Amino acid sequence: MTFETVLYEVNNGVALITLNRPNVINAINQTLGEELYAAFKRADSDANVRVVVLTGAGRGFCAGQDLSDRVAVDETLSLSDSVRERYNVLVSKMQNMRVPVIAAVNGACAGAGMGFALACDIRFASKNAKFTMAFSKIGLAPDSGTSYTLPRLVGLGKALELAWTGDVFSAEEAHQMGIVNRVFETEELLIKTLEFAERLAVGPTLAYRLTKEAIVQNFDASLPEALEREAQLQAIAGRSSDFREGVLAFSEKRQPNFRGE
Repeated sequence: MTFETVLYEVNNGVALITLNRPNVINAINQTLGEELYAAFKRADSDANVRVVVLTGAGRGFCAGQDLSDRVAVDETLSLSDSVRERYNVLVSKMQNMRVPVIAAVNGACAGAGMGFALACDIRFASKNAKFTMAFSKIGLAPDSGTSYTLPRLVGLGKALELAWTGDVFSAEEAHQMGIVNRVFETEELLIKTLEFAERLAVGPTLAYRLTKEAIVQNFDASLPEALEREAQLQAIAGRSSDFREGVLAFSEKRQPNFRGE
């Protein structure tokens, strides 16, 4: 499949997916939504892909929904179908990828663009990145998963503040709130992100997937439920070739050769 609004390449086990509508700060229209889903689906089905990095072309990550792509607003307009068909399926796909997904936020990150960043497992940002929930600025409630992901990162009160005000905040502020894992100089962002991604790509990616499942699903579980889930997931990990290789490499005092299975 040839993409019009997304760039896709794989190197050293890392799929780099780049939103590519730089003239509109990678605002999301129907084509971009469809192609981004297809790109994640391609990465998920490719055994050679062991980490995904999502970034934006040009001076920004993603400005959110392209409002010019909407039909004329009237009192009978319902956005629910658009949210379900464009954002819900895409965010669900991102959250359920079999490999780690890293956002490299290289500039403006607003609205549904912030939803995409939060749907990634971790986020790196350039020093010039700016974030805003933005939805309230045009009279909308949050979508693209932000009402789920944001409070889990910053807490309920702060999530409400950010959503109600739509205030713009910096990469450093995002880092202090726990939204962003690391902040880099603008020219170093993609280099450092890909270096980190390649480090993960040679690791036990099956164990990474199980780790994510444990941490995410145990977030609001009871202690007995969490302990039982850990036991079940450890049983899966214990049957993997990566576990056997890890133990053998430890005993032989060498670096393991993990295959993610």
